[in-house]
Amino acid sequence: MIRVVVTSLLLTLAPVAPPSTETVPTAAAVVCVLSCDTLDPSRARQEIFPVPERQVNGRRVVLHVSDVDGMGWASIDNGVAGDGVWLDRSWDGGATWEGLLGRATIPGSWTGTRTLMYNVTDPVAHQRGLLRACGDGAGVVCTDWIYPTVCDVTCDRTDAGQANGDAQPVPSTTLFGRVIRLHVDRNAMAWGTIEAGGPGDEVWLDRSWDSGATWPGGSSLGRTSVTAGAGTRTTMFATRDPRGRHYGGAVRACGREAAHAQGSCTAWARPAPTRTAAAADALAYSYNPNTAWWPSSWWNSAATLTALTTFAARTGNHQYDWMIARTFDVNRGTFAAGQRSSDPVEGNFISRSIDDTAWWGLTWIAAYDLTRDARYLSMATTIAAYVHQYWDTGTCGGGVWWDRERTYKNAVTIGLYLRLAAAVHNRTAGDALWGQRSRTAADWYLASGMINSAGLVNDGLTTDCRNNGQTVWTYNQGLGIGGLLEAWRATGDARYLTGAQRLADAGTTSPVLVVGGVLTESCDTGTRTCDDNQKQFKGVFARYLADLAQVTGSAAYQRFGQAQSDSIWAADRDALNRVGQRWAGGASNQVDWRTQASGLEALIG
Repeated sequence: MIRVVVTSLLLTLAPVAPPSTETVPTAAAVVCVLSCDTLDPSRARQEIFPVPERQVNGRRVVLHVSDVDGMGWASIDNGVAGDGVWLDRSWDGGATWEGLLGRATIPGSWTGTRTLMYNVTDPVAHQRGLLRACGDGAGVVCTDWIYPTVCDVTCDRTDAGQANGDAQPVPSTTLFGRVIRLHVDRNAMAWGTIEAGGPGDEVWLDRSWDSGATWPGGSSLGRTSVTAGAGTRTTMFATRDPRGRHYGGAVRACGREAAHAQGSCTAWARPAPTRTAAAADALAYSYNPNTAWWPSSWWNSAATLTALTTFAARTGNHQYDWMIARTFDVNRGTFAAGQRSSDPVEGNFISRSIDDTAWWGLTWIAAYDLTRDARYLSMATTIAAYVHQYWDTGTCGGGVWWDRERTYKNAVTIGLYLRLAAAVHNRTAGDALWGQRSRTAADWYLASGMINSAGLVNDGLTTDCRNNGQTVWTYNQGLGIGGLLEAWRATGDARYLTGAQRLADAGTTSPVLVVGGVLTESCDTGTRTCDDNQKQFKGVFARYLADLAQVTGSAAYQRFGQAQSDSIWAADRDALNRVGQRWAGGASNQVDWRTQASGLEALIG
């Protein structure tokens, strides 16, 4: 029987593994996820017992687990001085293991002891682990491993007859007339088939947690032989491990032809239950839960967390909510220059870059909207107050400085401030201060001159307060839409909604920003490449255009948004659901987590 202290779990248990007989264990690398290995069990937020305890000569060996922390520890009771207890951890499905982790011996007149806590899996390094408790009391015994079976909506080894749909994300492979196919369903389960086979032919799956680079513990899954007829199929296996915080596992189908003893595999693929879920999984893959950001861009991480938060709000899928709290808790402190940004981060997400700081303010607004946790609104208000310190009527009659040195008034910073000030007002009961500030900011923005005669937003102002004619970037256009829209919500002034629509109309029709119906940054063209900042610009436009489309019900905006999603899905996505910079596809494309976050916002729509 499974004993549960805090939470009940439904688990599929594997047979008892042979006890460890290692006396000189291989040194284990320290694993850090939410916490690092060797955390004291007194700090565990949960204690469950997912596998039966074992006994050896009257001693009780128990494995304790906190799924909330992703860690486990071992204890031995009813023992005598010198009895030992430890953990084994395997990264290859139990074939080999790091032994004697946290080994502790019963001291003096005590009758029991426990180890420190160790991480069960390592999503930072994309390794899925197993853990067991072992004890030595005049004989060695070990518990079962946890967790050998991966469970998502359904668990490993579910019959493929229960699949929720059938898609083939990559081409089949052939081998001496046999056809080997990879199948996936809408629950991100996968299975393989072999067709036109003969007796002794085999089919199986390989599963990788690191995009197909390695697959220890995930090879030959569901290996099945053809015994009669011309083909067979494997059972289904999960490609996501929410308990272990592994998202977007890759799979491939492999087969073996008996007569020639040769095999062949399809390409690796990640299932795509929906466009947004597929893109979100691929984005979550790049999150570092130990440092709690997407290394290594500070403002981009803020915008990326906002994208995942928006995904949760639009879809009702809350599987990534823990990332919001984790990012907040880890990053609200201070960091020296180079740790998070080229500038020092001074606490409360504040730095000398006013725009970087404001991006985090919008992140915590989105987090508050999703969770209703007051600490996020409080942080957003703190950040807004900091940014407001750089509102300066002495130069150009208003506007927010881009940096603490007050060198430049630009579109991104005022757009961020406008959206943030209005958002704080709209979420603060009885507020008048931020409402007036948002009105002041909206009026100044419309009169600033940064919006040119074509309705496009140039980058900023010259030192004598004229439009500087610099590049029209999609994110400046998007922030103008979002800022004015939120100001309309705050004040009810129709001028602001009209202003947002003017920017949206220009942004969705101008050849400066749209090529062949697809949003295109100036750095997306020819052999040019975008820098790390520019990679995320188009997603900001997509986010706020979608907001405006929802408010106005504009069919034109909705069609434009759908066109972006369709183009990304057809031309700018690979078999692992990774989205590139060029939403129309093509050469010189760039792919990383920034382009992924940008694409996700367009797919959310």
